[in-house]
Amino acid sequence: MTYDATGRLLLTPVDKEGPERARRLLRLDLGRRPEAAFDLFADRLAEVAGAPFAGVNFIDGDRQFFAGLHTPDGVRPSAASRSVARDHGYCPHVVARRKALVLDDVRDYPRFAGNPVVDETGTRSYLGAPLLDDRTGLALGTVCVVDTEPRLWGRSGLATIKAMAGELMHIVRGRGDPTGKFSRAHPS
Repeated sequence: MTYDATGRLLLTPVDKEGPERARRLLRLDLGRRPEAAFDLFADRLAEVAGAPFAGVNFIDGDRQFFAGLHTPDGVRPSAASRSVARDHGYCPHVVARRKALVLDDVRDYPRFAGNPVVDETGTRSYLGAPLLDDRTGLALGTVCVVDTEPRLWGRSGLATIKAMAGELMHIVRGRGDPTGKFSRAHPS
């Protein structure tokens, strides 16, 4: 957990499902390397949202890994530079909340304004939705878009990011356990 300088404001949410999520991601072979299909998905997400950055992010107990990434210059970072600490960015909040997160201007929210990505990458606005595994009930990660300028994402942005998360989960559902033998009663 990361707290602000006063020690009162929790900046990174507690993640009780991290170990279980890490096992599920391992079983699905997700979040360990970049994947062309996820890069292409991130490209399309950036185009649909009109955002300079987009990602397909899987979060285990300790870190985040962008298996799909779109950047404004089109350069795909190496696998090593796609992994970030769990306390960087806003995706861990989406996973903990299990709901989409809309930040038109991150500086308007004390909990989020001090996040390292604000200064390191110039993030000013964020829109993300969880990738919910219907077999286990876990939030495996997120799809997200980021802008370096404040953005009014609005209801259409929220609807778009949720729809894109659902679309990506159709791709993920076919991985790992095609028999469907793993269910909520027997999380993997």
